Amino acid sequence: MKIVVGLSGGVDSAVAALLLKREGHDVTGLFMKNWEDDDDGEYCSTREDLIDAASAAERVGIDLEAVNFAAEYRERVFASFLAEYRAGRTPNPDVLCNAEIKFKAFLDHALDLGADCIATGHYARVAVREGRHALLKGLDPAKDQSYFLHRLTQAQLSRSLFPVGHLLKTRVREIAREAGLPNHAKRDSTGICFIGERPFREFLSRYLPREPGPIVDELGRSLGEHQGLMYYTLGQRQGLGIGGLKDGDGSPWYVAAKELDRNALVVVQGKDHRRLLSRHLQAGDASWIDGMGPSSGEPGLAAKTRYRQADAPCSLGPRTVRAFELDFDDAQWAVTPGQSAVLYRGEECLGGGVIARGR
Repeated sequence: MKIVVGLSGGVDSAVAALLLKREGHDVTGLFMKNWEDDDDGEYCSTREDLIDAASAAERVGIDLEAVNFAAEYRERVFASFLAEYRAGRTPNPDVLCNAEIKFKAFLDHALDLGADCIATGHYARVAVREGRHALLKGLDPAKDQSYFLHRLTQAQLSRSLFPVGHLLKTRVREIAREAGLPNHAKRDSTGICFIGERPFREFLSRYLPREPGPIVDELGRSLGEHQGLMYYTLGQRQGLGIGGLKDGDGSPWYVAAKELDRNALVVVQGKDHRRLLSRHLQAGDASWIDGMGPSSGEPGLAAKTRYRQADAPCSLGPRTVRAFELDFDDAQWAVTPGQSAVLYRGEECLGGGVIARGR
């Protein structure tokens, strides 16, 4: 097949290209530039990543094309990112980036080049079951990225390959080292792609006005001043500026709520405080991989309300085409509006939605 591989500069996508090349496919690499507002090299690694991608492509023996999707990214991903923070929620732009850029803008571009499929270095797998494409977890439980891919459609999955999804990360690095790939030891990227290692508050303040307000406890008593609700997320402990306050049993303070109407940040003491625990959530903007989604009351379902979380057994309550409710067997900690609730049936990722509220 003719396959275009998204080369990010990292080891996973480089090994994906290498494996496909070894299988005899006609492989081309494509590097996506998705951000350029302040690509000065201090925090943004685009230039370094492009060099690494080019070096890997040369070693694998494939051509590399660089494409600028910055306009599409700003319109389809970053605008939503800012709107969510403005509304007091905590978005996950990587989920939207996969659906709108890596498996839409990139896929469309690759098909225009005559490709049969695209491939990436994501740790996930695709299987054909009863005539439909199922998204499965990557076999490395520490690296599985199906959570970030839960908005993909049948059309997108039918044209997508994940060559490293059946491998452990340690084996991927071994393959890269044995093949002499120059990025075999490059550390994994972390955080939001367009923010990189830069200070988050400084970055966000460029685009949204800073609006300080009161920090209050659940009784409404003022404890201090926050720097702007957009800088905080539910369950946050660090950076509140009230660490020296002693009250009750002296337990640490955690963010429990944002009250936009009075611009107040509500905090509580103790990680297991009742206001940090939810057995029920409501989600909207739902997307189902098979186009239908599971039925209410279907047995054997589990969900994640954040990426680094074990699957939590749950039951699917009332649902519509674009919204659903979940009831968990055990209370979930800091269920955060704006994050994704992703459903699983065993190893299969079914889809999910954006959390509206937990209780």
